[in-house]
Amino acid sequence: MSQLKPSMRTPLGRVRGLGSARSGTEHFWLQRVTAVANIPLSLFVVGLIIATAGSNYSAVKATLGAPIVAIPLILFIISAAYHMRLGMQMIIEDYVPAEGPRIVLLLANTFFSAIVGLASIFAVLKLSFGV
Repeated sequence: MSQLKPSMRTPLGRVRGLGSARSGTEHFWLQRVTAVANIPLSLFVVGLIIATAGSNYSAVKATLGAPIVAIPLILFIISAAYHMRLGMQMIIEDYVPAEGPRIVLLLANTFFSAIVGLASIFAVLKLSFGV
């Protein structure tokens, strides 16, 4: 292997093969895209909450069961859960220095986001299909 180009990596970094995973830009853009998607979807959810405030159970169930309401609600859940996972992943990677706890927390973050998202989607689908 030729050493024509000087390397900015430390000898330990070269031996361990650790360095840029080249996923930082993708992570950055995914977080921005989900944030932008969350703006109109959050406004929809806030409007939905205001519109159904004070209504009885059957009226809220009928409103949430309409496809025109259920679809944006499911899109909001997907976008918000994914955005939450990305944000927490960044916090964990930045502020947990030890590798073992970092891996455990990243796994827990992924599972927690998936469980919250799937449970929420299940609830909306259950209301939507009237089961």
